Amino acid sequence: MAAFGKVLIANRGEIAVRIAQTLRTIGIGSVAVYHADEAEALHVRTADEACEIFGETPVAAYLDIGGILEAARASGVGAVHPGYGLLAENAEFARACDEAGLTFIGPEPEVIDLMGGKVRAREFAAAHDVPVLPSATGQDGFVESAAGLGFPLVIKAAAGGGGKGMHIVRDRDGLEAAVEAAQREGARYFGNDTVYAERYLDRPRHIEVQVLGDRHGNVVHLFERECSIQRRFQKLIEEAPAPGLSADLRVSICDAAVRLARAAGYSNAGTVEFILGPDGDFYFLEMNTRLQVEHPVTEMVTGLDLVAEQVRIAAGEALGYGQDDISQTGHAIECRICAEDADQDFLPATGDVLLLRPPAGPGIRFDNGLRRDQAVGTAFDPMLAKLIAHGADRSQAIARAHAALADLVLLGVTVNSGYLRRVLAHPAFRAGTVHTHFLDEARADLARPDWDDTLAATVLGAAALSSRDIRAALESVPEPHASIGAWRN
Repeated sequence: MAAFGKVLIANRGEIAVRIAQTLRTIGIGSVAVYHADEAEALHVRTADEACEIFGETPVAAYLDIGGILEAARASGVGAVHPGYGLLAENAEFARACDEAGLTFIGPEPEVIDLMGGKVRAREFAAAHDVPVLPSATGQDGFVESAAGLGFPLVIKAAAGGGGKGMHIVRDRDGLEAAVEAAQREGARYFGNDTVYAERYLDRPRHIEVQVLGDRHGNVVHLFERECSIQRRFQKLIEEAPAPGLSADLRVSICDAAVRLARAAGYSNAGTVEFILGPDGDFYFLEMNTRLQVEHPVTEMVTGLDLVAEQVRIAAGEALGYGQDDISQTGHAIECRICAEDADQDFLPATGDVLLLRPPAGPGIRFDNGLRRDQAVGTAFDPMLAKLIAHGADRSQAIARAHAALADLVLLGVTVNSGYLRRVLAHPAFRAGTVHTHFLDEARADLARPDWDDTLAATVLGAAALSSRDIRAALESVPEPHASIGAWRN
């Protein structure tokens, strides 16, 4: 497939690397963009070409629509892939690409606008028989209207995402403060202080459905994903298929996602997100008009390359298959490797990557954009990499992910791999009985022991890296510890 001679990747990090790799396999050239601070980044080295973009900070450079389009013009590409984050769901960027004669690898700008506004998207979903939670919108009398819904409530920034601008309110006394906080955060993060309120479900699950639509009116789903393991409303572990859903419930959720996407005239890859209550009722949450971070678990169970599908659709090709042609094999789990200290309230971590040894083995995939000596700061999202494990069933996928996290060596910056192993080992996770506040409720169970595998690996790796006496380092490690015994022997 060579629908475009070259594609510019308007992103960075692991997703830019991943897109460049797929473009190479389908015979299309790739162009990376980079700020001077990231001139040696892995995504720059992976792409066929690279073009510098400019800004006072790296973030400003990657968000500069004019600068990105100038790079596209200078490199002679025919299309732009936005990845996720940054400009991925920016309708203005999609329009600017169209006006510049470039194909935007994503949905139409009008659809991005439709689904980007949370209030408007909810109204659209309700109009097309997709369940939504009771809500209140508007400015005049908003607080009283929200209180009239009953408690608990969640106040959300209408233009929000990623957990920003969200506040749970359990009684009338905290309502006004929550509204004011959501308005401030909406203005700060999204340039829009509009907020809305909806009834809050305690102990819900977060289920999302991957959809694909082409420009010929065809829409299919690629089944659902479970995304309930979250901290601060941001996902840490995702899996496909979602455990414990009845066949009827799975069909109902997936059909609702397709119905919404078809009504919106959706083309390209998108994700419809739902909240699933303990009673089995589900409600529309939002639609992400882009590739999701967790798309690899869908790829692992369906065998489809979603980036390749995005490119085909953007080039005007029909899907070429129907719903009955898509099936799932096995189970997949993704763990987000983040630069943060999970035992210090997920405090962001910084440092330089001194050593990276990715895990490997049957069913293991490791998506990353890291290189040795790379500086990790706080300007961008703390996610550094994604570890994906596929197995014949959920138990095998969990076991493979758990073992692969132990095999991962990443020195120089604190990451959450040890914490993720503890989550995977928790009986509730293994039973598939989690919900979106599981990490808070299980905080004591998930606390770091006095000496865990992550700390052991760090001591051993540091000793090897500095060429010191490894045996002396081993003697400092308290017993019992199985992995230490293996190293000593």
